[in-house]
Amino acid sequence: MMSSFKKTVMRALGALALGMMYQTSVFAAVDGWLNWRGPQQNGTSMETGLPDKLSLEKPDLLWEMTLSGRGTPVVAGDRVYVFGYEGEGPELQEVLRCVEAETGKILWEKRFNDFMSDIIYNRYSIGSPTVDPETGNVYLLTSPGLLLGFTPAGEKIWEHSMMESFGRLTFPNGRTGAPAIEGDLVIVQAITANWGAEGPARNRFYAFDKSSGDIIWSSTPGETPKDSSFAMPVFTNLGNRRVFFTGTGCGNLVCVDARTGKPLSRYKFLVGGVNSSVLLYKDNSIIAVHDLENIDSSDIGRMIRLKMDAVPGKDGEQVVLDKSAEVWRNGLSAFSSSGVLVGDRIYQVGTTGSLYAIHAETGAVLWEKKISYTQLHASPLYADSKLYLPMKDGNFHILRPTDSGAEEVSKVKLDGECLGAPAIWNGKIYVHTTAKLYCFGKAGDNPGRPQSLKMQGGPKVGSPVSLQVVPSEVLVTSGNTQQLKLRAIDDVGRVVTSKAITEAQWEGYIPPTARVKASLNAEVSNSGVLKAAADNQASAGMFKATADGLTGFVRGRIMASLPFNEDFSSFSIDEKSANGDAFAYPPLPWIGARFKWQIEELEGNKVLAKDLGRLLFQRTVTFFGHPDMKDYTVMADVMTDGNRRIMSTVGVVNQRYIISLDGNWQVLEVNSNHDRLKVSVPFEWGAKVWYRLKTRVDVAPDGSGVIRAKAWKRDEAEPSAWTIEVPHKTAHTHGSPGLYGFTPQNKKRVFIDNISVTPNNERN
Repeated sequence: MMSSFKKTVMRALGALALGMMYQTSVFAAVDGWLNWRGPQQNGTSMETGLPDKLSLEKPDLLWEMTLSGRGTPVVAGDRVYVFGYEGEGPELQEVLRCVEAETGKILWEKRFNDFMSDIIYNRYSIGSPTVDPETGNVYLLTSPGLLLGFTPAGEKIWEHSMMESFGRLTFPNGRTGAPAIEGDLVIVQAITANWGAEGPARNRFYAFDKSSGDIIWSSTPGETPKDSSFAMPVFTNLGNRRVFFTGTGCGNLVCVDARTGKPLSRYKFLVGGVNSSVLLYKDNSIIAVHDLENIDSSDIGRMIRLKMDAVPGKDGEQVVLDKSAEVWRNGLSAFSSSGVLVGDRIYQVGTTGSLYAIHAETGAVLWEKKISYTQLHASPLYADSKLYLPMKDGNFHILRPTDSGAEEVSKVKLDGECLGAPAIWNGKIYVHTTAKLYCFGKAGDNPGRPQSLKMQGGPKVGSPVSLQVVPSEVLVTSGNTQQLKLRAIDDVGRVVTSKAITEAQWEGYIPPTARVKASLNAEVSNSGVLKAAADNQASAGMFKATADGLTGFVRGRIMASLPFNEDFSSFSIDEKSANGDAFAYPPLPWIGARFKWQIEELEGNKVLAKDLGRLLFQRTVTFFGHPDMKDYTVMADVMTDGNRRIMSTVGVVNQRYIISLDGNWQVLEVNSNHDRLKVSVPFEWGAKVWYRLKTRVDVAPDGSGVIRAKAWKRDEAEPSAWTIEVPHKTAHTHGSPGLYGFTPQNKKRVFIDNISVTPNNERN
C-alpha cells in the first residue's frame, strides 16, 4: 500500500508538472531527463521502481565510462548525452558525447578547445547539455562560450561564439551552466561586455531561435555584477505572460518575460552571484538560497521565499521589489548546490555537507542530517520516495526521507569528486564524477517510467502591438548581406501569425540615450535585405522598421573585410574625461572596447590607450573582426608606460591566440589559456618605446598548427626570422582578430597604433 505521505507527494508532483507545461501548440514530446533540473524543473522525477542499492558490481552497476566531468548528463529516449573533458595541457579538450543508454557504447562525440578563457586548474564542463523536447536536438554551451546545436545524429545545426560575438566574459571558476529550451527559443545567460547600450559589463540573457540560431532578444535585468552565475532559469505562466525566474551575478533574483526578454521585476538579496537554481512554489513565489554576504547584514548565507509577480511598473519599467516581498527567511546557506521541492518539503544540501528538510510554507527547518564535511555544485534528485545524493567527497548516497529525518538506504564510493546532479530515466541512474560516468539500475524498460507530458494549447493570441525583427542583432562584413524577417507580436510577446509581413519601411535610428550618435553604414530594402556598404569601414547602429502602423528595431555591426587598417587618425578628440583630459571613444563596433580603451593624442599622433579607471577591466580582450575569419596576419605598434621595475602587457589576438609582450617578465608570449597553452621566449623591451608586433597562425590539413610571432623596435628593420614559433596539435582553425592589454592593478598604461590585418597569402 502507498503511504499517505507518498500519496501526498505524488499528487503534489503531478500538480506541479501540469502547472508548468508549456502553453503552445500540441506536439509529441521526446521522452527523458532532458535538462539539468529535470522535467519538473526542480530535481524531481515521477518515475517509480528505481534501485534501492548502489554498488560497483553487476547487476547494480550496468556500465561505466572513463570521462572527467563536473556536470549533469541528460537522457533522451535510448541516448545519453554527457559533457566532459579529457587530455592534458595544450591538448585538453571538452567533449560532448552521445552514448547508448543501455550499454554506454559511444555513438558520436564532438570536441572543443578552450581559448582565451580565464579558467584555472581543470574547471571544465561545469554545466550540462540540454535536449529539445520537440525535435530531440541537443544544445551546449562550452566553457569558453561556444553555443552550439546538434541533431540527434551529431550534425551541427548552428554555432555562436558568445565571446567574440557578444563579449562574453569568462572567470577562473569555469562555471558555465546549461542552455534552457523554451518553446522555439534556446536561452543562455552570461556576463557580457558587448557594444553600445550593452557595452557595460552586466549579467545578460540571450535567446536564439532553436532552428536557425538567429538571435531573438537580449535582456539586461540586473546591475553591475560582482560574480558570475550559472543558475538554471525556471519557467511558468503568469496570466497570459510566459516568464522565467532565476538568479544573477549581481545578487538579484529576476523575473523576465521569456518571449521578449523584457525585465519585469528584481529583488537584490546578497553581495555576489546567485548560483543555486530557484524553486518555483505556489502563489507566484520562488525559493532561493545563497552562501555569500547579505545586503542587510554581515551574516553569510540565507534562504528566502519571495513573492514575485510579473507585473511591469509604470510605463512598463522593471519593478524593484523591497523586503516586503519576502514571505519568510532563514539562515541556511548553500553556494551552488540546488535544492529539490517535493510537495511542501524542500531538501537542500548546505555548504558544510548537511542535508536539511525545510517547510516550504513557513521556512522552518524540520530536520538536519550530516552527510559530509562540505558540498559544492552537486545537487540531490528525488524520485520513488528516495533522495539520490552525490557529494563532493565522491560518495553517492540513497536516502529515504521521512517527517523526522532521513534513513540511509545505500552508499557507494565513486572515483573522483561528484560536482553535478544525477539524472534518472527508464530505471537507470546516471551520475558523473571528475573521473567517470556511471550508470546504475536495471537493464531494459522500466514499467514505472512516467508517461510523457503532452503539451497543451495556450490562450488565444492577442492583437499585434509591435514588430519583432529576426535576427534582433546582426554581424556582417563589408559588402555582404543579411536577410531580416519581421513578425508581429501581441502585448505579451506571442507571435501573431495571421498575416506574413514581407514589406516594410526601414530607416536609420539613433536612440535618444545613445552616448555615441552613430549610424550603421548599410541600406535595408523594403523586403528586409540589409546590405553593408562596400567601403570596408567598420560601423555600428540601429534600423527601425515600420509596417501596418507597427514598429520594430534591429541593431547591428559591420566589420571590415580583409585586408583592413586602423591608425585612429580619423577620430575627433572631442570628449572630456572627469579630470578634463580630451579623448575619443574607441570604434563603436569593437566588442569589449568601451570603458576599456580610449583614443588620445600622444606625441602628435592619435593612438589607442588603455583606460585605467576600472579595476575590473585590468585584463582586457577586445575583438574587431568576424569570428569566422582565418588565415590572416596581424600587425600593430605597441608600447607600455612604466620603468625598469614596473611595466604592463600589451599584444594582439590572432585566431583565438593571444600574442603579447610581457613587460614585467620581459618575454614575448603566445597563450590561449594560461593553464593550457602558454609558451614564451625572452625578449628585452623597454617602457615608453614603440615596438612592432607581427603574428600569424598556420593550420595544416591534419588540424595541427603553428603560431608565429616576431617583435622589434618600430624604427628598426623587420627581422627576417620569427622570434617565436609555437606548435599546437589541435590548433584553433578560425577566430576574430583583436587586441589584448593587461595593466596589473591599473598602474601602468599600454598603447596601440597602426593596426593592420591582411590575408596570409599577402604576407610572408
